[in-house]
Amino acid sequence: MSAEERCLLSGGDAELRVDAAEGGRISSLRIRGEELLVSRAADPLAWGCYPMAPFAGRLRNGEFLHGAHRYALPRNMPPHAIHGTVFTRPWEWVGEDALATDLAKDWPWPGRVEQRFRLEPDRLRVTLEIHASERAFPASAGFHPWFRRQLGQGGPVRLDVRPGYRYVCDETGIPTGELTDPGTGPWDDIFTGFEQNPALVWPGALRLELRSDHAHWVIYDRPLHAVCVEPLTAPPNALNGAAHLVSPGNPLRIEMELRWSGA
Repeated sequence: MSAEERCLLSGGDAELRVDAAEGGRISSLRIRGEELLVSRAADPLAWGCYPMAPFAGRLRNGEFLHGAHRYALPRNMPPHAIHGTVFTRPWEWVGEDALATDLAKDWPWPGRVEQRFRLEPDRLRVTLEIHASERAFPASAGFHPWFRRQLGQGGPVRLDVRPGYRYVCDETGIPTGELTDPGTGPWDDIFTGFEQNPALVWPGALRLELRSDHAHWVIYDRPLHAVCVEPLTAPPNALNGAAHLVSPGNPLRIEMELRWSGA
């Protein structure tokens, strides 16, 4: 474990590791001895559970309009930008259970992103906040966990989700704003209007329920090795129309809770 990675223990059966150097991400979450997250990979987009800020999901052509100005961001998934600017940036520990990083040159406005972790015997709460330092700017945020399909014991994961609506996307994966029936998977889609909190069930091993204080979720269950269930404050491409306006003293905040029980 590096100096920038910390292990946070609960009084129960959970062990959490958070790595500041690797984008402030959760590098490991072990429940009852089982690792739930995909382990380290060369691609920073594809492992652990990382924060998405100051935008979440795809941003069309890496561009957005704010006021009278058009801004361009690095296109890390050409032709789009994706998942923000902080998941590859080193963070710093600012407390026993808190991390922070500044919004740097690849974002047009000065600001700061903060994360805090609270681990209890049967749940983990993670909060993410985006703060503006001087001027207001648009933003969205979220979390991107990569859950393993197969644990060391029990059967392969099953999704227990009941979304009300799915966002229609164009040929490049950008939502059009239209809502439709959720349909059936496999998915790489954005949903809202859930009848209950989404959950992952590893039969014979574990049930994991996810909660967010926002209404938007991405479900990505096409990979053979992993499933992603991602809470977002707004649909992808939000900087082009559905973003929150962050101003000094008025941050954007999202909380994700993971709660586990027997399957």
